[in-house]
Amino acid sequence: MNHPRNMYEYHIWANKVLLERIKELPSNVLYEEVSSSYPTIAQTFSHIYVVDVMWLQVLKGIDMQEALEASMAFLEKTNVYSVDEFVKSYGELASQYEEWMNSQKDLEQKINLNNPWTGARETAYSEILFHVANHGTYHRGNITTMLRQQGYPSTMNDLALYWYQS
Repeated sequence: MNHPRNMYEYHIWANKVLLERIKELPSNVLYEEVSSSYPTIAQTFSHIYVVDVMWLQVLKGIDMQEALEASMAFLEKTNVYSVDEFVKSYGELASQYEEWMNSQKDLEQKINLNNPWTGARETAYSEILFHVANHGTYHRGNITTMLRQQGYPSTMNDLALYWYQS
């Protein structure tokens, strides 16, 4: 089994599941301000998306600082996306990740990652894919809490459920 690819596929699945749940709720749920790591669910999904864009650029060989600066240009636009716009954008990005993964012979190949906050280190492609999935999981947990603060139940999007549905 290709664990890095599987974790990334879980990440895509979990985003879809949570977005489908939010689609069932009033549209203002995305933009209602709550006390959390980001003020709105839309801004949280936007953050996940922009970071995913950045990591794909890093995987493609762009310096992390440059990739970060380029991806930040998406924030203002994506902060106000509708659920359907998030679904479409995440789907397009997943296709780009899939294309990149299909072009790689070895996901354990290492690159020199120059992280602007922590410095340089040798990092495997697989580690980056695991990080993308883990980062998304962390913020989907935030979104679940944000939904509860607004009076709505979330939906299960755990890795174990993914195992049974994939």
